[in-house]
Amino acid sequence: MNLYVYRRIRDAAYTSGHIYSCMRRLCDTLEDPVRDLKDLNNDGDFNDEDEGKIYGQTAIPKGKYELKMQYSPSFDRVMPYLQDVPGFSYVMIHPGNSVTDTKGCILVGENKQRGRLVNSRGWSNIINSMLTEAEAKGEVNYLYIYED
Repeated sequence: MNLYVYRRIRDAAYTSGHIYSCMRRLCDTLEDPVRDLKDLNNDGDFNDEDEGKIYGQTAIPKGKYELKMQYSPSFDRVMPYLQDVPGFSYVMIHPGNSVTDTKGCILVGENKQRGRLVNSRGWSNIINSMLTEAEAKGEVNYLYIYED
């Protein structure tokens, strides 16, 4: 199964967009701000001075990522984890209402107020069910992130 995030608004405080499956818009997304990341030392972490990453305040790079359903101790349930995100670890798609609820992860829900989400838990449950069902059928799940 493939999911697609289209980042639409790049604000200094947050990034918002939409998530799609099979050309159907599911819901909205909210992430930390997109920053211009550079890997000056070629060490894959983006954390060194002048590389652009601010821990807990930076959206992951656009690209293609495999998604695997794994147990999350913080949510005490199985959640979709993005695999092999350069310079980031433990990146998930999960519920949350504002960028203070994420440290590089992708929040899902409905954007009814600028920079905030509602109905996040419900949309997270729907996406988790879709990915779990696809995995149970032997499919490999992927997330593609695009920017306007």
